[in-house]
Amino acid sequence: MAQKWWTLTAVVAGVFMLVLDITIVNVALPAIGRDFHAPLSGLQWVIDAYALALAAGLLTGGSLADLWGRRRLYAAGTAVFTAGSLLCGLATGPLFLSLARAGQGIGGAVVWATSLALLSDAFQGRERGLAFGIYGGILGIAVAVGPVLGGFLTSGLGWRWIFWVNGPIGVAVVAATLLKLRESRNPAAVRPDWLGFATFSSGLALLIYGLISAGDGWSHPEAYGSLIGAGVLLAAFLALEVTQRHPMLDLALFRKPTFTGGLVAAVGLNGSLYTLITYLALYLQQHLGFSPAQTGIRLLTLTGAMFVSSTLAGRLSSAVPVRLMISAGFVLIGVGIVLMTGVSDTSSWTHLLPGMVVSGLGSGMVTVPLASTAVGVVAPAQAGTASGINATARQVGLATGIAALGTVFAARTASSGFTDGLNEILWIGAAVALVSAVLSAVLIRGKDFVGPPPGAPAADPGTAAAATGAH
Repeated sequence: MAQKWWTLTAVVAGVFMLVLDITIVNVALPAIGRDFHAPLSGLQWVIDAYALALAAGLLTGGSLADLWGRRRLYAAGTAVFTAGSLLCGLATGPLFLSLARAGQGIGGAVVWATSLALLSDAFQGRERGLAFGIYGGILGIAVAVGPVLGGFLTSGLGWRWIFWVNGPIGVAVVAATLLKLRESRNPAAVRPDWLGFATFSSGLALLIYGLISAGDGWSHPEAYGSLIGAGVLLAAFLALEVTQRHPMLDLALFRKPTFTGGLVAAVGLNGSLYTLITYLALYLQQHLGFSPAQTGIRLLTLTGAMFVSSTLAGRLSSAVPVRLMISAGFVLIGVGIVLMTGVSDTSSWTHLLPGMVVSGLGSGMVTVPLASTAVGVVAPAQAGTASGINATARQVGLATGIAALGTVFAARTASSGFTDGLNEILWIGAAVALVSAVLSAVLIRGKDFVGPPPGAPAADPGTAAAATGAH
C-alpha cells in the first residue's frame, strides 16, 4: 500500500479513537458514579478534565508538531492517549479517573492538532479532497455510533472496557505511524508560547473548578475565589498575547467579525446541545431506568440525525450562504431543545424523541459550514491557527457548559426533583442556541471571506466531530 494511504489509515484510525472516546463516555457515567459512589461534581470532571486538556493543548500541540516533526508528535500523542485510556480503565476513584482523562486529553490534543497537517503533506490536488472527505465521514460515524458502542460495552463487559478498547487500536496506530509515515516539519516554525499556554490553561481550569464548586453553594470561598482567579489569569493571558511576538492567540484575527462569529457558533454549539447530551444520558438511566445499551440506542436518534444532516449539509454548503446555514441550524437546535422541555415524572423517553431529531438535524447544519467560517476569513498560511482556535473554542464551550449547567441542575434537583432540574437546563440550552443564532446572523458576513466559502466540510476536525465534543 502506498505511503499516502498508510497516512490516511493511521490518521483516520487515531482520530476515530479520539472522537469515539468523547461520545462513548456519556452513557457510562451513571455506571461510573455507582461504582465510585461519586456525586454529580465528580462525574462532571470525568467529562471536563478531558475537554479542558484538549482546549489547553490544541494550539501548543500544533506548534510543537511543526517544530519537532509531525509524525513524531502524532505517534507520541497517540501513545499518551492510549496510556491514559489504560489508566482510565484501572481507575480506583473519581479523582484517579479524572486525572487519567486529563492525560487522554493531552495526548488527544497533539493527535488532533497534527492529523490534518499529516494529511495535507501526504495528499495533493483532488486526492487531498478525497482524503479529507473520508476523514470527515469516518468522524461522523464515530459521533453517531459512540453512544451505542459505549452502551453495549458498559452493559456487556463493564464501563472500564470503553477505555480498554483503545489499547490495541492505539498500539497499531503508533506502529503504523513510526514504520510507514514520513516525517514533515514547518521550516518557519517558532517556539510555542509557553507563557500564554500556562496562563490560559490555568485560568480555564480555575473557571471550570469555580463553576463546579458553585454546585455546593455560592457561599463557599472556593467557588467565587476560583472565579476571581480565573478572571485575573484570563485577563493576563489576553494582555500577554498583545505583547508576544509569536502569540498563541493572534488577536488580530478578531478584526473580522466573521471570525468572531465562528467562535460564538463553536462555543454555542458545544455549550448547548452537546452539553445537554450528558444530562439526557443521566435522565434516561437514572430516572427512567434504562440500561446503558438501551440508552445508547435511544440517543442514536439524536446522533444519527446529526450524521444525516451533516451529509446533506455538505452537499448544500456550496450553494447556501454560510450565515444562513449556521443561523438556521441554531434555530432548529433551539426549537428542538424546547420540544424536549416539559418532562414530568410520568413522561416516557418518547417525549424527547421529536426534539432529539430536530436538534440533531440543526446540529449538522451548523457543524458543516463552521469549518469554512473558521478558516475562510484568513490567508492560507493562517488556516491552521484559525482552525485550531475554533476547535479550542468548541472544547471551551463543552467544558464550561458541563460545569455551568451541572451547577444549575444540581441546585434545582436538590430543591425540586430530577425532572425540574432537567427542564431548567433544557431551557437554558435552548436560550444559548437561539442567542447563538442571532449573533451568528449578525456577525458572519460574506464579504469577510478571503475567497468563496469552501464547500468541503471535512477540512477541520471540529466539523464532523461532536464533544465534545467534539463533544
